[in-house]
Amino acid sequence: MPAGGYAWWYADAFSDDGRYGISLIAFIGSVFSPYYAWARRGGPADPREHCALNIALYGPGVGRWTMTERGGRLVSVGPERLVIGPSALSWDGTTLTVTVDEIGMPLPVPRRVRGVVRITPRAITDHRVLLNADGRHRWWPIAPLAEVTVDLDRPALRWSGPGYLDMNQGDAPLAEGFRDWHWSRGPLRDGAAVLYGGTRRDGSRFDLGWRFGPDGQSTPLALPPPAHLRRSGWLIPRETRSEPGRPAALIRTLEDTPFYARSLVRMGLEGESVTAMHESLALDRFVSPVVQAMLPFRMPRRG
Repeated sequence: MPAGGYAWWYADAFSDDGRYGISLIAFIGSVFSPYYAWARRGGPADPREHCALNIALYGPGVGRWTMTERGGRLVSVGPERLVIGPSALSWDGTTLTVTVDEIGMPLPVPRRVRGVVRITPRAITDHRVLLNADGRHRWWPIAPLAEVTVDLDRPALRWSGPGYLDMNQGDAPLAEGFRDWHWSRGPLRDGAAVLYGGTRRDGSRFDLGWRFGPDGQSTPLALPPPAHLRRSGWLIPRETRSEPGRPAALIRTLEDTPFYARSLVRMGLEGESVTAMHESLALDRFVSPVVQAMLPFRMPRRG
């Protein structure tokens, strides 16, 4: 991974009964790190010096959010294992096991998140996408369909349900490639749909959509018309796509920050009413000095 680059692995899932949810992101070269941004001002910066495991838990009585950055001496990277401080990800050829031991923010009421999350893909895709013409930013929807088991003792939480796993990788800071994007994924009766669209830094647009079968094979999705959702509390624009006669609807805002919103939405795709995980990212907001000054209160650093 070159200086200034990044890689992250993202997973999300909801329990079978719909009461609980989780999102998990493991970063090498944390793209949202103010410390990484400050380091790059002085010249080439090593992404392994800026790693983090972000965990967000959703549901009654269990809400948590963690993102502590670790320096290189607290990080170990291998082909089948990634250690970030007291937490680790390991791949055995079938299941990605995430051992979590993190402290939730904000202080002064730290709340621990500790336990194990297991992500088992139903199939692994060979679908890789260049998001920019120069190939510096890439996306791989590893497993649009996965089975996820959450087994935590802090908080006491055990559930299983359908989930999703992907990876983004880049050779330059994310804000150099994009101004904004909107992404969503949702299960279909016989597969999953993923939408990915936004504005590149040069002003060009990209609007992508695929349907993934249970075997991981992808086919292009006929994109329905754009649909605008209510702005977030921080006034981040949110948009998706939805078929005529099936209006898009915001079900719940899960994360609301000055530059990022994660939401649960309903949309019409492939003749179905789909409940999807959705995110909107505003990178011009992220790079503003005011937002950069706010981030350390949510993202402490160790090592």
